[in-house]
Amino acid sequence: MEYASTGEDTFGTFNVPLSRRHFEMNQDIDGFAAWMRLGAALLIGTLGGVGMWSVVVVLPAVQAEFGVDRGAASLPYSLTMIGYAVGSVFMGRWTDRVGVFRPVVAGALALGLGYVAAGMARNLFEFALAQAVLIAAIGSSPLFGPLMADVSWWFRRYRGFALSVCATGNYFAGTLWPPIINYFMQDYGWRATQIGMGIFLMIVMLPLAFLFRRPAPVQDAPAAVNAVVHTPDRDLSRPFGLSPNMAQALIAFAGVACCVAMSMPQVHIVAYCSDLGFGVARGAEMLSLMMGFGIVSRLASGYISDKIGGLKTLLIGSFLQGVALALYVIFEGLNSLYVVSALFGLFQGGIVPSYAMIVREYFPAKEAGTRVSIALTATMLGMALGGWLNGVIFDWTKSYDMAFLNGLAWNFLNLSIAVFLIMRARGPTPRTATVPA
Repeated sequence: MEYASTGEDTFGTFNVPLSRRHFEMNQDIDGFAAWMRLGAALLIGTLGGVGMWSVVVVLPAVQAEFGVDRGAASLPYSLTMIGYAVGSVFMGRWTDRVGVFRPVVAGALALGLGYVAAGMARNLFEFALAQAVLIAAIGSSPLFGPLMADVSWWFRRYRGFALSVCATGNYFAGTLWPPIINYFMQDYGWRATQIGMGIFLMIVMLPLAFLFRRPAPVQDAPAAVNAVVHTPDRDLSRPFGLSPNMAQALIAFAGVACCVAMSMPQVHIVAYCSDLGFGVARGAEMLSLMMGFGIVSRLASGYISDKIGGLKTLLIGSFLQGVALALYVIFEGLNSLYVVSALFGLFQGGIVPSYAMIVREYFPAKEAGTRVSIALTATMLGMALGGWLNGVIFDWTKSYDMAFLNGLAWNFLNLSIAVFLIMRARGPTPRTATVPA
């Protein structure tokens, strides 16, 4: 009979026969406990996702309060993106070592304290520091990549769908929080709103965090005890026949490329509609339509990735996103833009969760927290780079035509990386390695 490693593993079992241990650990996989965990992850991800959206809503009020220009007032947003990127990697590493419970508790506390500190800021520097360190780096960062990595341990058959549901929390946050923040700002001002949000988030999120106290089941047993898994069609020590760091770098670069392309409509659609003479309100409606169809896309693509794998899902999403970007170049009528925006949301929503699925298919499970966080952080950096770069291109050309073509070029780069990785991958559609009883 085979045994686990002679040292204590991450989940506290010691030299237990693998047959019994595997049975015990697999009872919850894809079961009721897994779906409850997923529901809690979606809820707390939606609440914690406020850290990525609130700074945009309060920007005009903060600018007026501190008497700075628009460039200076935009600094907190830039620092938020940087803080989120750095924090995601460290929180991912922490999750790999101790599980997701402590990072989620830290995130809930940091979010609450961060919003209170931001509401009491005496100058723009203090506001930006609270936003970057407490709200983004410590607060929101463990509630996306690390949370998705944790969810991936609880599912095998429905892993792709579960990852997509978890990732949807970010979209729900972007849909729900801005109007709520704006409503309270109108009546109570931005400072009281920030402080109120901080208190509310701590009261609600800390009890929810304790739903993640139970450690994840060790689904990929050999990886969980720090062994390298070799299957007939997969060598996890050399994903795609490359060194792990090279494979990770390619996935991260693909994430940057797809989101530079994705950022063109998402960041600039309101301004684009205004330039065409349709008004800001029409652009906001198109953005809302885009986000709504993005939720549908994420859920559908999760189901698809369970059938064909993350790489092929990425390939399909990247190709369709390119089609939608090309349609933006061709059509400029109001009705046409509504249709194209809906199509863009429907096509691109599943791209980001596919990176988490790819990591879980091609890398050891014990590295999931770190590597999923790196991959998803790259997508956030791509959004930040694309939002700025497409704005610069507009300033140069006085038109968004070249910006859309720039998006198409980056999308082609993402598509090329997806094709390259598929060609490097050996064997049939990836599957999770298991240990025989």
